[in-house]
Amino acid sequence: MPSDESAPSYALEVTPESALQFTLTRTPASAAENSSTDAGVTRCTMTLRHPGKTGQHLAFKVKTTQPRRYLVRPNQGIVAPNSTETVSILLVEKDKQILLQSYDRLGQSALDHSKDKFLVQSCAAPDEFASLYDKEKRGDEQKSDGYKTSKEMAEKLTSLWDKTSTSGETPVFNKKLHVRHVVMEIKSGTLDQTPQVPTHRSDKTPVENMSPEQMFSEVSSLRRKYDELVAFSVNLTAERDILNNSLEQTKRDLNREIAAKKTLQEAAGGASADSRSIARGDTGGFSLSVVQVMVIAIACFLAGIKACNSDSVDFLQFVPILGPMLGMTGDVLTGDVLTDVVAVVEDPVPVMPDPPAMDEMGMEG
Repeated sequence: MPSDESAPSYALEVTPESALQFTLTRTPASAAENSSTDAGVTRCTMTLRHPGKTGQHLAFKVKTTQPRRYLVRPNQGIVAPNSTETVSILLVEKDKQILLQSYDRLGQSALDHSKDKFLVQSCAAPDEFASLYDKEKRGDEQKSDGYKTSKEMAEKLTSLWDKTSTSGETPVFNKKLHVRHVVMEIKSGTLDQTPQVPTHRSDKTPVENMSPEQMFSEVSSLRRKYDELVAFSVNLTAERDILNNSLEQTKRDLNREIAAKKTLQEAAGGASADSRSIARGDTGGFSLSVVQVMVIAIACFLAGIKACNSDSVDFLQFVPILGPMLGMTGDVLTGDVLTDVVAVVEDPVPVMPDPPAMDEMGMEG
């Protein structure tokens, strides 16, 4: 890949540049038995190159949106100036079979819109750390199986990237790559290098002039398109139902929240209205102001004075409790009554004289 002059000095050159292609092979059972253990394994390689724009070593880290589907070796490391590092990416067999099943149902179009992505990050590595890495790598490269990052070095690399991500002081270059899956068949012990994609009629040959092979290819293509459309419709309907259910649930939750909020507001409003009514003296019924009460009290007081002067309230003295409270003992009235009684008693009653004595003959003596 040509060097990108606009890229920063801490950016690694990644090959391939934009997409990683995984070739899915369907190995026959006889071929699998007579081949090595790597038969049918789907892998892809990625090359990282230090462009030499800086004398510092560059650290790299490879991430993916599907960490359970792909095995990346090595997924992190350090690249010296003007040197390269090869990264091997292996597709897990279980996911490979799932992709092949999708291809059998819908054709290559089911694999063309893969959402799998890879991200290659690179930054300048500290010189001391880079020297330690190179020393360990040179000592390990003498082994027959090549260099493998030790557990201690892997932990140090992980710590380095954690510190870089947390601090934000060291600039990091990000390179994104898409993933493409292509199916190939192995027939008679040889690999058919032609991708098994649906055959589309590229020419404008009329249907009546087609050969049987072309007609079969056209029908197969239309059938795959139809199956793909049906599957898309089914998925779209399922997503629509899920969205409708989510929307209804959201509406119910919103209505409950609105009702609860309204209830709280009404309760708070009623309490505040009652407090304001009490503060104003509003009892909800008949009420009198202070001025009205004072006017009524003065009117009653004047009426009482007038009644006392006209002797119209003497009857109150006979009330057991009210009379003593008003200081009306009834002495005057009692005295008048006694005086009248005495006067009546002292008035002499005329004494009638005894009738004259009469004899037996009725004659006065």
